[in-house]
Amino acid sequence: MNKELVEYFRVLSDPNRLEIVELLLKGETCGCTLIDKLSISQPTLSYHLKTITKSGLASAKRDGNWIKHFVDRQKLNDMIEYLTELRDMEIKQCSL
Repeated sequence: MNKELVEYFRVLSDPNRLEIVELLLKGETCGCTLIDKLSISQPTLSYHLKTITKSGLASAKRDGNWIKHFVDRQKLNDMIEYLTELRDMEIKQCSL
C-alpha cells in the first residue's frame, strides 16, 4: 500500500473528519456552512479541514472572502479500488 493511501485512511478514521468529508461531498463548500451542521467548535473545524487538505483528500481555494473546500473524488476512487483489490485477493496459505 502506498503512503498516500495510508494517509487517506488515517484521515478518514476520525469521525469528525469523516463527517466533514461527507458534507463536502454533498455540496457544502466552506467552513461557514459546515459549522452549523457539526457539533464541534470553529477552531476544531479549521484543524480538521487543514488535516483533510494537507493529506490531499481535499483542496481549498479562495473565492473572494470565502475559502471553498473540494474533495478529490479520484483519491476516494483510489481507496475504493485498493479495498476492492484487497477483498478480491486470492487466499494463499503459508507453507513451511
